[in-house]
Amino acid sequence: QFVESGGGLVQPGGSLRLSCAASGLTFSRLVMAWYRQAPGKQRELVAHISSGSASTNYADSVKGRFTISRDNAKTTVYLQMNSLKPEDTAVYYCNVLNPTSDYWGQGTQVTVSS
Repeated sequence: QFVESGGGLVQPGGSLRLSCAASGLTFSRLVMAWYRQAPGKQRELVAHISSGSASTNYADSVKGRFTISRDNAKTTVYLQMNSLKPEDTAVYYCNVLNPTSDYWGQGTQVTVSS
């Protein structure tokens, strides 16, 4: 189960920190990821992080602005989002990288608007 939080309405250039609490899986062994889905668009991969946090990867559209991190003791993954742009507006979800299940959490809405 994934429970995302931390979204909201923010002005362009602002920041938000998203959190995702995971349960029911061997969190510390999994590559975790953040995804987003904007209205009328397909869900896209935003960032992912290796099980021990040694490796991170980002979509070109967020590179240099977003930072993914995790706390295995808390089974939580985070997404720090800085210099937000209107095109970052979407529902943000966490999940494992390349999930084989159709399960997704409820997501958290991020709206970037003046």
